[in-house]
Amino acid sequence: MNRYIDLSEVSDGRLYGANDLVKAGCGDCAGCSACCESMADTIVLDPMDICLLTSCLGIPAAELLGRQLELGVVDGVVLPHIKMTDSTGRCPFLTQAGRCGIHAFRPGFCRLFPLGRFYENRGFRYFLQVHECSRPNRTKVRVRRWIDMPDFDRYEKFIADWHYFLRDLQESMTEKDPEWAKEACVRILNEFIFNPYGCEADFYPQFYERLKAAEDLL
Repeated sequence: MNRYIDLSEVSDGRLYGANDLVKAGCGDCAGCSACCESMADTIVLDPMDICLLTSCLGIPAAELLGRQLELGVVDGVVLPHIKMTDSTGRCPFLTQAGRCGIHAFRPGFCRLFPLGRFYENRGFRYFLQVHECSRPNRTKVRVRRWIDMPDFDRYEKFIADWHYFLRDLQESMTEKDPEWAKEACVRILNEFIFNPYGCEADFYPQFYERLKAAEDLL
């Protein structure tokens, strides 16, 4: 999701790399679940998120739609996001005790919070959103440890490649007719979301095989 913001208004004015220390540590969020509530349609899922959710829950993406997930338009492209509970606005994976029920395989958006990504030159750096988490006295933690993903360098490359593929696709949509854009959205959903991933196989080769096949859209 692209956001056009003034970093000086939302961050501490610094950009961080994966090995930098940042004040994001929140004591395991003990007694707090504020960031899991009233998030509307902002927790957009990428192919890695879908792979982890479907394999760990044992439920295909198509069956999760309408229950825990729904589709929405993100910068012109149709993508899945977490469907918040209508009555409370809580994440459907949040337990009654206010703990994440899928913490081990939670989406990248949740792993990142309260950090954000600043994209530039086909890559990105991180920034700390100073108004998003109300937890006082946060401690310093290394960015890669905070996000807590295996094969972190490969994960960062995937994040950048997926982001810029979508951005390039969005730019193409402005030059094409609406019917082309509609067909492109359907193909992206089928290629990256609904087509099951081999849960026992390495995710990244599967993703890049699909990415190569989809790049002819551009």
